[in-house]
Amino acid sequence: MIIDLNSCLAPTIARYIAVKQALGRQFETPRYHLGRLDHFLASSNCLDLDSNTFAAWCGTLTHLRIGGRRQRMRIVYHFCLFRRRTEPACFVPDPSQFPPQQPRPLPYIFTENEIRNVLKATDNLKPKPHSPLHRQVARLAFVLLYTTGLRRGELIRLNLGDYDPGERVLLIRDSKFHKSRLLPLSKDAAMELEGYLTDRWKFGLPHPSDSPLLINKWGETPRYTGTGLGSMMRKLFRQAGVLSAGRPPRVHDLRFTFAVHALARWYRAGVDVQVRLPALSVYLGHGSVVATQYYLTFFSEVAQAANHLFGKHCSSFMGGAQ
Repeated sequence: MIIDLNSCLAPTIARYIAVKQALGRQFETPRYHLGRLDHFLASSNCLDLDSNTFAAWCGTLTHLRIGGRRQRMRIVYHFCLFRRRTEPACFVPDPSQFPPQQPRPLPYIFTENEIRNVLKATDNLKPKPHSPLHRQVARLAFVLLYTTGLRRGELIRLNLGDYDPGERVLLIRDSKFHKSRLLPLSKDAAMELEGYLTDRWKFGLPHPSDSPLLINKWGETPRYTGTGLGSMMRKLFRQAGVLSAGRPPRVHDLRFTFAVHALARWYRAGVDVQVRLPALSVYLGHGSVVATQYYLTFFSEVAQAANHLFGKHCSSFMGGAQ
């Protein structure tokens, strides 16, 4: 994502983004919103960012929810802290005046029956004039998101050459923190992918190694955007009747579901979960097990499996204590 910076703060914003990226962060969301701030400052002919200008910019965020407003304000706040290192007198907003932090919403964890319903819903999708493989693409996207825990951005960036059919492995290139990793696919996921590739070749769609795996349409921009993929998945969830408080779950909830289902399977199998967690962390592309724990909130499914395993190993001890 390339942004054009033109405001009085353009050099400082560019330097801030460069520092963050040099530290290994892609910084896409902050970079976008700092670009929007730059556009606001340039279009308003502002000579600096002060309290009045910041208040005016905040006024452009009133259409957003509280969490969205707070996120954008904090992005600017951290930028101002960076700026203050070389300009001690510059304005820094008071974070205590930002909208209050909202409780972390619990992700939606799909049940196995809901997974089956979504797969069935793909059968009702029809080809589109510029997307003859609309059904196959939607099905493959869902299968890969659920069986691998891929991030949405990682999925849409996959190319045909990133799949090794001999080893049944996906190469995830330069993802978060500029890390790459190999993802072994399950037998069923590999079969879905190879079936999709067969259909793709039958339709004569482009198949150079750098062609996007999930092809949206013919023409100059065949790759799905994150927004386009999200819209397709939410439509699929609605058709399958998978709703949370009347709304379809987020695409990212499939990543949570993958992690929680993996943990539950390990508990049911009686394996040492603590030993397996580093492997799950690597598979998900996390920097550490600590990051993986964010995905493993104590959901009821995991709690029940853990309780069953505890009872299996400690029933004799607990009985003796009674």
